[in-house]
Amino acid sequence: MDIIKEDQILDCSGMLCPMPIVKTSKAIKEMESGQVLKMIATDAGSPPDIAAWSRQTGNELLRSMVEDNKFVFFLKKK
Repeated sequence: MDIIKEDQILDCSGMLCPMPIVKTSKAIKEMESGQVLKMIATDAGSPPDIAAWSRQTGNELLRSMVEDNKFVFFLKKK
């Protein structure tokens, strides 16, 4: 598995829908095109929410995985 270098980390642990998406949207808007955001969440609804958000916004979901019972997403700003 390739290592992905994130430019920013956003920890949304303990937040419930829709806050992880709201926080992710805000963080991505403040980033430069091509930069990578690592977002961490504990909400079980996060994987389908992030996948749908990625499709709708055009920001690329590079990787989605589970680490230490947390959902970890790497998102590249379009």
